[in-house]
Amino acid sequence: MTRPQGLRRFAVPPQQAAARPPPPAPPPPAPAGTAGGALPPGAYTVPCFYWGPGTRPAHGHVADLEQSSLVCACRACYLLFTQPGAGRARYRSVPDRYLRDPERKLSPAEWDELQIPVGLAFFLYRSEPGELSCFYPSPAGATQCALDLPAWQRIAAGHPLLDEAEPDVEAVLISQDESAGIEYFIVPVDACYELAGRLRMLWRGFDGGTEARQSIAEFLADVRHRAKAPRRDPSHG
Repeated sequence: MTRPQGLRRFAVPPQQAAARPPPPAPPPPAPAGTAGGALPPGAYTVPCFYWGPGTRPAHGHVADLEQSSLVCACRACYLLFTQPGAGRARYRSVPDRYLRDPERKLSPAEWDELQIPVGLAFFLYRSEPGELSCFYPSPAGATQCALDLPAWQRIAAGHPLLDEAEPDVEAVLISQDESAGIEYFIVPVDACYELAGRLRMLWRGFDGGTEARQSIAEFLADVRHRAKAPRRDPSHG
């Protein structure tokens, strides 16, 4: 059965909502005119998947592992599901970390070994069905493609960062660019789906067109700016 992809999967049937554990108490409203108080005219709000309408623009995303989807969450709910086992381990908050390993670069031969048909792809390990999947942005959204798992394992042996993405909530992003070469990062999975959704709207023609290419360039520039080198244990070199 084909499951919907990306951040378009926010709607939750009432019968599923009724089976959820009690949500955390909402934070008390701040007085109007203070930080976190009344929103200015025209400001948008995003519904929390627990509390419904009224979530402020500063919100997070939570992975629903049973539905293989992402949902918006207010700050209180987001923080709740950063704890292991919260919500009967059904929900996990998407981290906001970005990592890169400039000391261990992918070679063109290693990239070719993966046999990815595009220059930008993200790799996500899903707890259900317990496998690593490869996706790439396309006119149809996030499109899944076949992955040579033995090749991935051989490459990951020489690039430990490839195995450090948290299942379900983080992805390995790999980009091949003529000027920047081959780069790889650990990124929040919602960033990948956001890019895929944006390109689906902007895509024109065979190669995506100027707007889509510009959007990819801006996305990668932001990832490079955010990404930090992983902390290493000196005892392990």
